[in-house]
Amino acid sequence: MENTTLKLRGMSCASCARNIEDAIRSVPGVNECHVNFGAEQATIDYDPGKTDLQAIQEAVDAAGYSAYPLQQQNLMNGEDDEKRARSRETRELTRKVVVAGILSTLLVIGSLPAMTGLHLGFIPMWLHNAWVQLVLTAPVQFWCGASFYINAWKALKRHTATMDTLVALGTSTAYLYSLFPTFFPDLFIAQGLRPDVYYEAAAVIIALILLGKLLENRAKSQTSDAIRKLIGLQARTARLIRDGREVDVPIEQVQIDDVVLVRPGEKIPVDGEVIDGTSNVDESMVTGESLPVKKQLGDEVIGATINKTGSFKFRATRVGKDTVLAQIVQLVQQAQGSKAPIQRLADSVTGWFVPAVIAIALLTFIIWFNITGNLTLALITTVGVLIIACPCALGLATPTSVMVGTGKGAENGILIKGAESLELAHKIQTIVLDKTGTITQGKPTVTDFVTASGTANGNELNLLKLAASVERNSEHPLAEAVVRYVSSQEVESVDAREFEAIAGSGV
Repeated sequence: MENTTLKLRGMSCASCARNIEDAIRSVPGVNECHVNFGAEQATIDYDPGKTDLQAIQEAVDAAGYSAYPLQQQNLMNGEDDEKRARSRETRELTRKVVVAGILSTLLVIGSLPAMTGLHLGFIPMWLHNAWVQLVLTAPVQFWCGASFYINAWKALKRHTATMDTLVALGTSTAYLYSLFPTFFPDLFIAQGLRPDVYYEAAAVIIALILLGKLLENRAKSQTSDAIRKLIGLQARTARLIRDGREVDVPIEQVQIDDVVLVRPGEKIPVDGEVIDGTSNVDESMVTGESLPVKKQLGDEVIGATINKTGSFKFRATRVGKDTVLAQIVQLVQQAQGSKAPIQRLADSVTGWFVPAVIAIALLTFIIWFNITGNLTLALITTVGVLIIACPCALGLATPTSVMVGTGKGAENGILIKGAESLELAHKIQTIVLDKTGTITQGKPTVTDFVTASGTANGNELNLLKLAASVERNSEHPLAEAVVRYVSSQEVESVDAREFEAIAGSGV
């Protein structure tokens, strides 16, 4: 069996996630599939002897959505593309929310006299006019709300129903009903009915749901920031030794057994083994240990850690998706896309939720119309059932919280394997840490200083100034800690001459 993660496009609610899961599981050779609506990812276990990624992608396409592999070797570019796509979507949603919000506000103001039965003199008469309200509603209904109709039509072709189906049905019902009293008011008056219109209901519903989608989109963007920060730790280029010459190449072009040169202060581009030279390397990014680790012939180095003092050459042993950093990123991505047990329950509910809501709405219409005989009242209560019943909160809350939890953990150096671990975490009563490196800040800090008897002669500040003046030229973490401490005491250092750093002995 092989495991892969696909990035998904076109989902609008938790019911879409269920539809994609069913489509992928119907492919022969697929053993298991979990779709995370919040992360917009599908994690799939499949038998490569019976199926391949292309067949799975075709199944997703046939279901009305799109999927593409989440390539580890192109993580940097992929995340940038993802961020740009999310930004475009956010900008478009923002424009639609602004337009829908302004027009809906005008419609609500214009409908206040009909709602309250009062004559409100401060409201312009033209806002009461049904034709004006029709003109104001049209852009909201057919431009701002176009995505609801498109997605509802796609769902209908798949013989399924989603949240978009509910929104399209509810707003269309209010809009189409309002057309009759607008075009044929005399028919209503002849039957003793008021020719009331409900354009504001359709517009306000679309505006509010678009606002919810905008907030949801921003939440998804923020939860992926942790992945981008991890990817940002990686070096962009590597300095290779080829035919006796130094050549700078993009990190994606580094191959196993390439000889890489690293100078002081540079990031180590990939994992490897030292073949020449010695240095001290800051590995706190991986281990949490604040002190640098001495590296010499035969020692292993880890990509994205920082070379502090000397230059050395190493042979690349792991590149691309096999490096430690890439595996950490992959672990966080899998954790963000995993499903908690409670989410599986929520997803099973959303699978039949939308059809059940439509059935209840029809039943509501029949009951209210039979009891009251009032078509308007029956339609409005039906619209209320269709719109208020929104499964998105049910399907979005858990995956979003999982993404936030695993992302925040990764930012603080805590890697969480999956959503099940998070769900079990509330039972934790005791935490045992096996070494100090797991709880350090990743860098040493001076807490205080003590002088030998008679050394300072009452002039401790002068001693601090001399120490900082020497250590200011050193790249060692302990030297940096001394300089930071002296600066915090508002003591100025002076220039030191004839400075020399002796590896393993100090300055």
